[in-house]
Amino acid sequence: MPNRSKKTFTDLCSLLLLLWITCTASSPISSRSRGTQAGGGRASGATVVASGPGSEGQRLLSRAKRGWVWNQMFVLEEFSGPDPILVGRLHTDLDVGNKNIKYVLAGEGAGTIFAINELTGDIHAMKRLDREEKAEYTLTAQVVNADTDEPLEPPSGFIIKVQDINDNPPQFIEGPYRASVPEMSAVGTPVTQVTATDADDAGYGNSAKLVYSILEGQPYFSVDPNSATIKIALHEMDREMREEYLVVIQAKDMGGHMGGLSGTTTVTVTLTDINDNPPKFSKSLYEFVIPEDIPLGKTGGKVWASDRDIGENAKSTYNIIDGDGLGIFEIVTDAQTQEGILRLRKPLDYETRHAYTLKVEATNVRPGPNGDMPYKDTATVKIVVLDSDEPPVFSKPMYLLEVKENAPINTVIGSVTARDPDSSGSAVRYVIDRHTDLERQFNINVDDGKITLAKPLDRETDMWHNITVTATEINNHSQISRAIVAIRVMDINDNAPEFATEYEAFLCENGKPGQVIQTLSAVDKDDPIQGHYFDYRLVPEMLNNPNFTIKNNQDNSISVLAKHDTFRRQKQEMYFLPIIVTDNGHPPMSSTNTLTIRVCGCSKEGEVQSCNVEAYVLPIGLSMGALIAILACITLLLVIVVLFVTLRRHKNEPLIIKDDEDVRENIIRYDDEGGGEEDTEAFDIATLQNPDGINGYLPRKDIKPDLQFMPRAGQHSGPNGVDVDEFINVRLHEADNDPTAPPYDSIQIYGYEGRGSIAGSLSSLETASSDSDQNYDYLREWGPRFRRLGELYSVGESDRET
Repeated sequence: MPNRSKKTFTDLCSLLLLLWITCTASSPISSRSRGTQAGGGRASGATVVASGPGSEGQRLLSRAKRGWVWNQMFVLEEFSGPDPILVGRLHTDLDVGNKNIKYVLAGEGAGTIFAINELTGDIHAMKRLDREEKAEYTLTAQVVNADTDEPLEPPSGFIIKVQDINDNPPQFIEGPYRASVPEMSAVGTPVTQVTATDADDAGYGNSAKLVYSILEGQPYFSVDPNSATIKIALHEMDREMREEYLVVIQAKDMGGHMGGLSGTTTVTVTLTDINDNPPKFSKSLYEFVIPEDIPLGKTGGKVWASDRDIGENAKSTYNIIDGDGLGIFEIVTDAQTQEGILRLRKPLDYETRHAYTLKVEATNVRPGPNGDMPYKDTATVKIVVLDSDEPPVFSKPMYLLEVKENAPINTVIGSVTARDPDSSGSAVRYVIDRHTDLERQFNINVDDGKITLAKPLDRETDMWHNITVTATEINNHSQISRAIVAIRVMDINDNAPEFATEYEAFLCENGKPGQVIQTLSAVDKDDPIQGHYFDYRLVPEMLNNPNFTIKNNQDNSISVLAKHDTFRRQKQEMYFLPIIVTDNGHPPMSSTNTLTIRVCGCSKEGEVQSCNVEAYVLPIGLSMGALIAILACITLLLVIVVLFVTLRRHKNEPLIIKDDEDVRENIIRYDDEGGGEEDTEAFDIATLQNPDGINGYLPRKDIKPDLQFMPRAGQHSGPNGVDVDEFINVRLHEADNDPTAPPYDSIQIYGYEGRGSIAGSLSSLETASSDSDQNYDYLREWGPRFRRLGELYSVGESDRET
């Protein structure tokens, strides 16, 4: 049937169903038509109410039956007609044509979604309903008096169910999907399962009954129409041919019939790898050229066996399974590149062998797909050794030589030998590395490698000498080899034994005869093979020593013993005992060592308390008390000298003053010309005060006095002042003839001109050396107070010179 015909047929069926439901719901519900509504039946009332015309509202004690005859109603979802859809009609037995009653509706959606005709009881759906939002509504109906709104019956509840239509397509909530399955899986192997959901009512009709089908992915995969399980549909699917597939699955409701809604999802299926491919060498024969001087462990070549598998299935290990270089070469696997690295285990020698042939094998790490033996592949490796100019080779890597320490100069200690391993056989020259023989104690023959002694040796200074000998090809000086030569110096008996330390013994005055004074031991710088043995004896002059004797302790030590107990410090404070020590070398060596024995005062228990050491500290015979007294006197003299010098440094020195210097003069230094009578910036105004308070003396300030100046006796100002005229003339004369006068202007300020004078300070006075022709006769006109001043400045030229 064409798609257009299918759609027309589907629309016609839906319209017929809608008309049937509408007609059924519009039929009147009364007590005479019981069971016409779905789930209909009569319900008994629980309230006893008597109502009707003539009852006058009287309540009777009788039980009446309620006339509701409905159970539940249905309304079709998504209905969108031009008028509200009639859901059903309510009717009560009280409604017998009485116009004084009305129906009241309450509950979910009452007044908004559902409306009731108060007179007829018809219920209409006012809005378009969606079952997926709400599947049913619970409401209550009641009959009340139209005038007073008093209930005539108790309320009764009922349900309006929304009937489902197929208005929701299936959906794959978890899609799109990804799945994997091993390659080469058998037909029917499950891959994954998908799930679709339908929002329609699964318990009503086939709106939510889903059927699955595959739209894309054949012939590789199939899907179960009911469980939506995707399975392998093609035999031997190879990952190496194709790794990923896209499968489109459709879910259709209405049981898959015509008119149903559908939804799709995608499933990406990946074939996982299994070890179904063997490793394969890129070529069957590899050839490498390796120089003979290649270091051990160095890479000599690389082989590679490719594998179409991936991951762990592609990993292989390499081994040398045959050939003539099994012990000389090894092959390891590079974990990153999966290459076989050929390395050298033993040195190569071109002169011995020119080429090697190896057989290598690559083996998968994992077994085959069915647990079989791992896949393998083999290849041949041919190695050609390239000749290189090699350095000389010593016969030994290290030489050990011996020489006695008394060997004469130029003695041959030993020799070293080296040869050129190349076929050319170049001659070799030998040299000692002087960095290892800084003192140049050895020489070597450059041609034959004989080592001789250049300087005397001393085993007690250096027992071993390690030198380095280099061998160089004459034809190629860059080819150098080195060998270590260890030279051990053999010992001879050339050192005499001596005391182990500088012994000093102490002898008690009250000691007993035979008392051990000191135990002595000796050391020897030599190192004889059989060990040391020392012989001790007194010098021949002391064999019959009346004071001391020695005793051998049989352990290379001796004890010195006292012969009597009559030692006294007053008689003799110190004894010297010479002892000869001889070793057991060939020839024997001996030395004389002296033991110093000091006589001391001891307690009764034999503990040393004091020894007389004054004889060594004070050779001139002074006692310790005298020495302390002398030191105290010297210290006292030093203290007196220091005090005297300190007082002299703090003593005041007198000032040098001139006899003709006035005690009231004050000289002020300044660097500018005087400003007249009002200039008070360049001098100390305090000097104008009456000098009587300081005995008429004012020190000069234009020069720094060297010594403290005291006023001379007899130069005090008289009670009636001084002769100012004479005083000024004298000071002018001194200023003009003073060779030490400063080269700058000096203002002479005089703070006193006689008792009763009211004149102020005078400034800019002309001196005798001035060249000014100023006339001061006007001073005579100032009155008797300036008469004296006028006489001073009106003197003649001869007076000025005087």
